[in-house]
Amino acid sequence: MEPFIVSARKYRPAVFKDVVGQQAITNTLENAIENNHLAQALLFTGPRGVGKTTCARILAKKINQDGTEKEDEDFAFNIFELDAASNNSVDDIRNLIDQVRIPPQVGNYKVYIIDEVHMLSSAAFNAFLKTLEEPPKHAIFILATTEKHKIIPTILSRCQIFDFRRIGVRDIKEHLAEVAKAEGIEAEDDALHIIAQKADGALRDALSIFDRVVSFAGKNLTREAVTENLNVLDYTWYFQITDLILENNIPQVLVTFNDILSKGFDGHHFIMGLASHFRDLLVSKNQETIELLEVGEQVKTMYFEQSQKTSTKFLIDGIEIANTCDLKYKNSQNQRLLVELCLLQLASLTFQGEKKNSNSNQRFVIPPSYFKSEKNSSEKITSAGSIKPQSLNKVEAEVEVEKVSETSEELGIENTQPKTDSGETKTENREATKVIERPQILAERNAKKVSALSLKSIQKKQEIKQEMVANQPDTENLPVTDFSEEEMQAAWTEYTNTVESDGKYNLLSHLTMGVPKLDGSIIHLEFPNHTIKTEVERAKYELLGFLREKLQNYNIDLDITVNETAEKKYAYTTREKFEKMKEMNPLIEKLRKEFDLDI
Repeated sequence: MEPFIVSARKYRPAVFKDVVGQQAITNTLENAIENNHLAQALLFTGPRGVGKTTCARILAKKINQDGTEKEDEDFAFNIFELDAASNNSVDDIRNLIDQVRIPPQVGNYKVYIIDEVHMLSSAAFNAFLKTLEEPPKHAIFILATTEKHKIIPTILSRCQIFDFRRIGVRDIKEHLAEVAKAEGIEAEDDALHIIAQKADGALRDALSIFDRVVSFAGKNLTREAVTENLNVLDYTWYFQITDLILENNIPQVLVTFNDILSKGFDGHHFIMGLASHFRDLLVSKNQETIELLEVGEQVKTMYFEQSQKTSTKFLIDGIEIANTCDLKYKNSQNQRLLVELCLLQLASLTFQGEKKNSNSNQRFVIPPSYFKSEKNSSEKITSAGSIKPQSLNKVEAEVEVEKVSETSEELGIENTQPKTDSGETKTENREATKVIERPQILAERNAKKVSALSLKSIQKKQEIKQEMVANQPDTENLPVTDFSEEEMQAAWTEYTNTVESDGKYNLLSHLTMGVPKLDGSIIHLEFPNHTIKTEVERAKYELLGFLREKLQNYNIDLDITVNETAEKKYAYTTREKFEKMKEMNPLIEKLRKEFDLDI
């Protein structure tokens, strides 16, 4: 039995035109040889399995060809390959330098291929510098590495650098098709595409995977066989679960995810693939961008058909939700629950329209169809999709009716509450309205509070002031009764008691800080700083309304000022204190000198 030769060695390119995916570099090298413009030190850098060593061997053979050699001549005596990973000392480089001095016996050049050159030690690099900069005319150095950043700059500056790129999926697939044809293997286009994706831009890895799959499936490579052997999550799972998400079929979504986990796939890998699937659907919505998909023509058709079922907003929100789950996955203590919550959010995006009410604080809404098998249970489902037990007390039931009514209006559902002849709902609903009346008042009051630290707040305060002034009653036909300062003080005290009963202790401290002074119908207030003045001005119109009604005089107004004449206090140093004391009693200086005291 003949020994088996792996495809990566059997189909290694022997000429530049057979090199896959590096046309720019191979064309440059061919032109340099033809025009006698080849540098004496070359650096090939790039990922694994993209053709660095292959191109170095082809170049070493080609520069010694003059047309008189035999077809199978490989110039092995002129090509020296050194593995820098195991020969990385100064002595190894010195031995190499000694060999460089000897001219070639056959051909014109001696070529030294140093693989994994970044593994050389710093001393070996320094010993190599002079020879690399000024080698003999018959010597050419080709350095290959996957980690260019580890090579010292003095070496890089002496080399002509060629950056090898990752090989595209389409190029790898076409090369695999040629290898399969040469081997007499029937391979589906999707099967080769999965192998090319799994290789991640490395042709050597793709050929190794190809050999493994052929050993498993024989002469007929199918998509099912490849996905089973490589343990790849097939794209059909993503199409299936996306359809379920669009149908809001939460139970089946969770069951499908469980099936994926039972096949040994990682939840993190699944959620990353789902985000990529949504991206591909977004790309497929336009005929111009569908070419960005690195898939076969049959799969492109599947992507285009499913993309027409989705909206752009759904896909963008889906990508954001899946990406957030991806970022949180590693730090989560319950990773399966995290992915399931992500799927619940995705399945809720298209429930009751494109998306639920944006003012809702819920992260997802569970469709009522999810609970359709529980009609006879002891729980009931509201029109918003939330579950409420039937055993509610009276107050809770009234509040719940009000909440359901508000939710129904937001979702466009007709209110089915019974009404009286006058068009009003029953007394229970009115009582429920009273239950939530104070929170609404507090919410409106908080909405009108603005920060005093931004420019926008100034405009907002002016708008509030104009609104307050506009809402003030017309004073032409209202009473203007005279009152004394004692009556004003009594009304002021009554208002502060009301403020205290409402729990506004901060405002209470401001209003009781000083004694208000009356001048005609103007009440003067004086505060030590602008912060207190601002706080009191916010309650100005409420305070004026109380005083005007209490004293039956609608000409009353407030004059709020800030007293800026307060004496400023400073922290004196020890020397300043001594000078002050000396001004008061000059004998202190004599005392200090007499006893030689320090200040």
